[in-house]
Amino acid sequence: MKNILITGGAGYIGSVLTETLLNKGYKVTVVDLFDQLESSLSYAAQYKNFSAKRLDVLDAKKLREFCTPFDVIIPLAALVGAPLCERHEVLAELINYKSIANILETKKSDQLIIYPNTNSGYGKMTDNEDFCTEESPLNPISVYGETKVRAEKDIINSGGIAFRLATVFGSSYRMRTDLMVNEFVYKAVKEKCVVLFESHFRRNFIHVRDVCKAFIHAIENSSSMSGEVYNLGLSSANYTKKQLCLKIKEQVKSFVIIENDISLDPDKRDYLVSNEKLEATGWSPDHSIESGIAELIKYYETFAPIKTANV
Repeated sequence: MKNILITGGAGYIGSVLTETLLNKGYKVTVVDLFDQLESSLSYAAQYKNFSAKRLDVLDAKKLREFCTPFDVIIPLAALVGAPLCERHEVLAELINYKSIANILETKKSDQLIIYPNTNSGYGKMTDNEDFCTEESPLNPISVYGETKVRAEKDIINSGGIAFRLATVFGSSYRMRTDLMVNEFVYKAVKEKCVVLFESHFRRNFIHVRDVCKAFIHAIENSSSMSGEVYNLGLSSANYTKKQLCLKIKEQVKSFVIIENDISLDPDKRDYLVSNEKLEATGWSPDHSIESGIAELIKYYETFAPIKTANV
């Protein structure tokens, strides 16, 4: 039985990944600040193979000491998103890059690190490039993208596995309504309209549970995947903002879409992404953009969460 550590495991991806790994029979330990009034991992107390520790990844000494006994480390703790990282540049550097460097300082040769990067590291797509592949040049234009790209390089050099995540969507125990699909479906259900700026910008998307499936795939195929980076997204879901909204409108007929360039996207993600390299290893997604939209509609109609900031 592999012993797995997840930093930031109470977050949007981590709270779903923890459950997925436990149900697969893995032993899982979560490190997190657990700063929410209600834990997104309260369900996990029933699992005998689950444990948790309140620990700040900025405490370098404690983090390095704690990482030693694990077979697999999945460092999810991060300051996420371009706007948040721009507001807190020093903190973004410490969490997104320095905490990874601290983990790598004491990494044992037989430990596997699986790292979630963002495909925003590609920057703005050039006119002569059809698809971003893992060989495409990295040109991050935000503090968020830049810190994550540097950490990815160190992970790969250490023999780890890195995923460049598309924009994630789907319901979670620690919900985020600021992610594009989640936000637009929220607007369709709760506000009945959306105002789109830079509606021609293209993004790739991936369901949170398909992200978890990819992590398990990497654990089970680490001998052939180690030292490599993989785009992780839905090949069927390279959409512009407007195309995404039209997909949502197919299921929420009353959804009004207004185009008005009232703002600029600080992340500048505008590109098509190829996921063929990961698919060639045998991984495939289980969730389409259409089923994800239906799931989110049900979630918002049932639970009506208050919109949260990007935290």
